[in-house]
Amino acid sequence: MKCRHCQKELQHVFLDLGCAPPSNAYLAEKDLTAPETYFPLKIHVCDQCWLVQTEDYTEADKIFAHDYAYFSSTSQSWLEHSERYAVKMMGQLGLTTDSFVIEIASNDGYLLKNFLAAGIPCLGVEPTDSTADAAEKIGVPVLREFFGVSTASDLANVGKYADLICGNNVYAHVPDINDFTEGIRIILKQRGTVTLEFPHLMSLIGKNQFDTVYHEHFSYLSLTSVTQIFSRAGLRVFDVEELPTHGGSYRVYGCHADNPQPTGRAVQTLLDMEENFGLRDLGLYQGFQQKADQVKNDFVAFLIEQKRAGKSVAAYGAAAKGNTLINYGGVKRDLIDYVCDAANSKQGKFMPGSHIPILPPSELAKFKPDWVIILPWNIANEVLQEQEQVLSWGGKFVIAVPELKVLP
Repeated sequence: MKCRHCQKELQHVFLDLGCAPPSNAYLAEKDLTAPETYFPLKIHVCDQCWLVQTEDYTEADKIFAHDYAYFSSTSQSWLEHSERYAVKMMGQLGLTTDSFVIEIASNDGYLLKNFLAAGIPCLGVEPTDSTADAAEKIGVPVLREFFGVSTASDLANVGKYADLICGNNVYAHVPDINDFTEGIRIILKQRGTVTLEFPHLMSLIGKNQFDTVYHEHFSYLSLTSVTQIFSRAGLRVFDVEELPTHGGSYRVYGCHADNPQPTGRAVQTLLDMEENFGLRDLGLYQGFQQKADQVKNDFVAFLIEQKRAGKSVAAYGAAAKGNTLINYGGVKRDLIDYVCDAANSKQGKFMPGSHIPILPPSELAKFKPDWVIILPWNIANEVLQEQEQVLSWGGKFVIAVPELKVLP
């Protein structure tokens, strides 16, 4: 296998989580008796450009299907984050009714609705019908395609060039990252800005966030790798900021390489930080497997201990990261009774691999579990506030990543 960016032969395994089904491939009851497809979940690191990437086994159109179950608007904290971003960019770029904003992977319109409300023309590019339908219902125009050079060229041919291109948690999800980035260059106005948000590799390694590894994430990004990918496409990262979202993310600001926009000091500061952290040192990557195994082993041991003690255990949040953790641990319904999730698109279905049923959050009050495992640990505070009723019957919350911890 060759590196997706620089084409160097990959020789170094970063993490091997065995085999698992795609993490967002939720099952209907009728699917439980049918064969389920598993793919190896193995991550490599390129020792030339330092892009961390999955082994190629499946295709994007099989993962991001028409009935894709992840809806961005389910999380209130994410909606608030997106609104703050929109307000910031409107002011920073001076966007008006004469501007044009494109969001790649616009999901259910969670972000573009803010630009729409301000009268700023916009377009979402979103391949999944379920989320695109939701976006169009609130008035967000959507182009139902996977983004890349072909789609960008079609937009350019009809004069659809963007003052702002935004992509939140999509850059890591594209199988051909060079084609995707070249597509951005094609439709970005000469003085335009692109912003991309993605979980950063330093958090994954430093905080043992191995559960953020799943098939939908083709790449695990650092500023070190992104600056190289941008440069190859004729783009330049001119600013970057760290965000608390998803356990630690970057938002990079990019422009055409010949744009006079100066490069901010934050870019070199963060590149130096990554260098000092060891992101260009193979030893850092080769020692991570043991840390991931320790998290998994502690999690499984906790579940077995509660089972032996006769305690009831539920989980909250049927997130992709939860499926990675559960499937790597070999956990089934004998250790976790059910998972509650606020997304209607997931309720009544079953977790891939483990076949644990997904129920509405209201079922917590009905069954009153002794323990509730918050699988999307990145929104643990939000869950604690929304489900504080659990404490009223003596129930307790716990997270497994970055280490097993009872909350609050």
